[in-house]
Amino acid sequence: HTHSFKTSDNLMLRYILGEDDDMPTPTLFTEMDTLQHDGDEMEWKESARWVKFEEKVEEGGERWSKPHVSTLTLHSLFELRTCIQTGSVLLDLEGYSLPQIVDDIVDRQVADGLIGPELREKVSFVLLRKHRHQHKKPIHLSLADMGKSNNSPTSEFCVECNRKWCVSTCFSYDVSDPAQSRSMNDISDKPSTDQMKNKFMKKIPRDAEASNVLIGEVDFLDKPFVAFVRLAQATTLGGLTEVPVPTRFLFVLLGPHGKGKSYNEIGRAIATLMVDDLFSDVAYKARDRDDLIAGIDEFLDEVIVLPPGEWDPKIRIEPPKKVPSADMRKSVLNLNELGQVNGTGTAGGPGGGEDEEMFCGGLWLDIKRKVPWILSDFSQGFHIQSISAVLFIYLGCITNAITFGGLLGDATDNYQGVMESFLGTALAGTVFCLLGGQPLIILSSTGPILIFEKLLYEFCKSNTIDYMELRLWIGLHSCLQCLILVATDASYIIKYITRFTEEGFSSLISFIFISDAIKKMYYPINRVFKPDYVTTYRCECIAPDQGDHLSVTGPTLLPRVYLPSPCTYNITGLDWSQLSKKECVKYGGALLGNACKYVPDLALISFILFFGTYSMTVSLKKFKTSRYFPTKCRSLVGDFSIIISILVFCGIDYLLGLDTPKLHVPTEVKPTRPDRGWVVMPFGKNPWWVYVASAVPALLVTILIFMDQQISAVIVNRKENKLKKGCGYHLDLFWVGILMAVCSFLGLPWYVAATVISIAHIDSLKMESESSAPGEQPQFLGVREQRLTGILVFVLTGVSIFLAPVLQYIPMPVLYGVFLYMGVASLAGIQFWERIKLYLMPAKHQPDFSFLRHVPLRRVHLFTLVQIICLAVLWTLKSTVAAIIFPVMILGLMVVRKMMDLMFSQHDLAWLDDILPEKDKKKEKDGKKKKDHKRTKAAEPESDEEPKSPLPPPVKIPMDTIDLPSAPDPSVTPPTQPPV
Repeated sequence: HTHSFKTSDNLMLRYILGEDDDMPTPTLFTEMDTLQHDGDEMEWKESARWVKFEEKVEEGGERWSKPHVSTLTLHSLFELRTCIQTGSVLLDLEGYSLPQIVDDIVDRQVADGLIGPELREKVSFVLLRKHRHQHKKPIHLSLADMGKSNNSPTSEFCVECNRKWCVSTCFSYDVSDPAQSRSMNDISDKPSTDQMKNKFMKKIPRDAEASNVLIGEVDFLDKPFVAFVRLAQATTLGGLTEVPVPTRFLFVLLGPHGKGKSYNEIGRAIATLMVDDLFSDVAYKARDRDDLIAGIDEFLDEVIVLPPGEWDPKIRIEPPKKVPSADMRKSVLNLNELGQVNGTGTAGGPGGGEDEEMFCGGLWLDIKRKVPWILSDFSQGFHIQSISAVLFIYLGCITNAITFGGLLGDATDNYQGVMESFLGTALAGTVFCLLGGQPLIILSSTGPILIFEKLLYEFCKSNTIDYMELRLWIGLHSCLQCLILVATDASYIIKYITRFTEEGFSSLISFIFISDAIKKMYYPINRVFKPDYVTTYRCECIAPDQGDHLSVTGPTLLPRVYLPSPCTYNITGLDWSQLSKKECVKYGGALLGNACKYVPDLALISFILFFGTYSMTVSLKKFKTSRYFPTKCRSLVGDFSIIISILVFCGIDYLLGLDTPKLHVPTEVKPTRPDRGWVVMPFGKNPWWVYVASAVPALLVTILIFMDQQISAVIVNRKENKLKKGCGYHLDLFWVGILMAVCSFLGLPWYVAATVISIAHIDSLKMESESSAPGEQPQFLGVREQRLTGILVFVLTGVSIFLAPVLQYIPMPVLYGVFLYMGVASLAGIQFWERIKLYLMPAKHQPDFSFLRHVPLRRVHLFTLVQIICLAVLWTLKSTVAAIIFPVMILGLMVVRKMMDLMFSQHDLAWLDDILPEKDKKKEKDGKKKKDHKRTKAAEPESDEEPKSPLPPPVKIPMDTIDLPSAPDPSVTPPTQPPV
């Protein structure tokens, strides 16, 4: 019977909430006030509040508790259910002021026979007393009172002596005079100044509404007075609420003395229910008392009971880092019917629709998808977070440009060098960010392209073929092939790129960044000093006149530094051999010896700068989630963590004054090789057949460009990043192809999406909720999708030539530390990396990952082992000349993933990876057939009848602690049988 009751509850809730109604209900701020007496006055004192979690006023009465999960007694929920079942329920009440609402509540209670007419004015008087919130001072505050704790007899519910006095004083007036209750209204109609200045408003969403809970003990009632009110329109009721939020719900519970603790628990129960996502939906859409009771019953179905002997209720449960969504409770489906759980989803795909089958359909869809966002692509970039993102990515880009430019210069005999790398990065990056489909992608040179350039130059050199002309034709053929791929919508192949391929590719690129950063720190650090000089360690100072007679071919002689004013020092009696290095230079002497250029401790300080930049960046990023300083301060420090780290360690390097390797930027705009110009001519230096034959190596370049670009785009567009403006795979490939042709004509390097820098770009632009509820972790809202940061990064890269005097103060070890951080940070959130760490953990200490609940551990380890083997193969190929076939090996990863369908079940793959498209389609078709079969089956017996909303059977629970009068409800038929 329990299963049938729960099924009927689910059907009832679906009927209440409506299956097609997706309109979200406002967030509720709930405040609970308790009736208290202070001397001869009566007032409502705020005792607790809820936005998501409970905060209560501590016993000292001067501070709020930490936000914590509300722990309720099961009995209080049953008592609350009885209160709603037997008290007054007023739904969609037209009320615009608290006195009017109170009158309507009291009138309904009198009409239903729940209280006598003689109590009308007494109840109204109590409900209209002044509300004192936690940020206000008490009514009477003296120096003597400051020493008393708030749990003294006068601060709780009235003690016996005060009760009698209060009742006799408060109610010694003519109850027949209705105007008198109006004159005793302490509630103002407008929000007070304290309410408007309350900083707690920052924690409440803008469209939030209030729910007020009033709990109190009085002497003139012999049975509880209960009312649940929902206003037709949310109304600001003056000082009723701590913050100026309009009130939508009101729950009142007044009762006789002696049961204050029970009343308080009922108040906490209704307040907790009101901030529950599912019950708040029910409260907004309920049509009668039964709907509210159905919502309470559903809450009771989900309640977890802790044994009293195994848990101390005084212990406050910390809010969880991730709160489960109410969508699972709203759905009657179980988890296995929800389809894929790990996939990038349809939002990450290249698009779809009727236009995709036409010529250039994918490109046309990408353009239509991007046009509506043109204005916001620029306006959303005007944010302080964009400044840190621009500086961070700029430093990463120029470091990459210098590194690859130097390697290209060595590989091509300076046909392409650092200057070409800078100009090519600026040109390609600016155009792509301005016109591309996904402007968050950062273009850069990559390792496979570098190896291809090296092999191509060696081939040309050995066969007396002009390198630049052949390269131009390869670029033109590759551009044409990219445009053909765009026209034929070949980008749809990315549907077969699952998490397995994504993680293998991104992990490899991350490890390359980490290893390259460490390799660059290995050697050379003292670029001028040779290790062989150790055996001839000698450096001495010689007099100025002796240095003029030394041979230039002899031992190393450092140039003399002449004094600014001649003969300001008496140098005739100096023993030059006994002077230190600084004194020798100061007095105009010359340093002679092989070891004179050696700088001690240079390696040590370089590694301090390297690891210091990385460690400080990581620490400042974590500082964003620490407990120190206000949220805005922590957020600002977290956003600018990389820039702060760079500035700090650049300052340390400048103060130490050691000759650490610095960032060298070209200062003149001219080709690196003097005998080449800025434009490459297509004809005249090579035989005619070279122009045709160049299509063969161009095919390899096209595969390289296509796979690099599209896999990086898939990683950027993954569902976890919550991108809202859609992808643009076809449009991206179109512009990459066009830029290849332009760069080939100008003799500039070719560019494609850089995975690690693009991930770093996204991480630097992530947005979090500003008004998170107290105790709730800030919610990740998505990424600041705009074009401005990318454009500024590449414009700054182009003008870096003019910034050389400033950039030369940046030590290279600091930038290598940034590279190390990029590589490590891009590994965060990769499931493959988390599964590798499971090998080192005993089962009882493993994190509670969702896939571990549904897939056996040995199958998880087997899946991870296959990925590790594939990554090792890719790393081995990357380290050899065979790295040129790296893109083909990425296709090989897709083949391996296809073969894994034979090793793993679709259930296991759905949790560990993504289901391939054809498997997904089969699964959808089978699901549709099952649903159609169920619908036809369910429709047969009800074909001649109107659909009815099933009502769950009422649960009768005897309540001994509270005797509540039953209210006649016209919408509910009274039971014909006595309650059980």
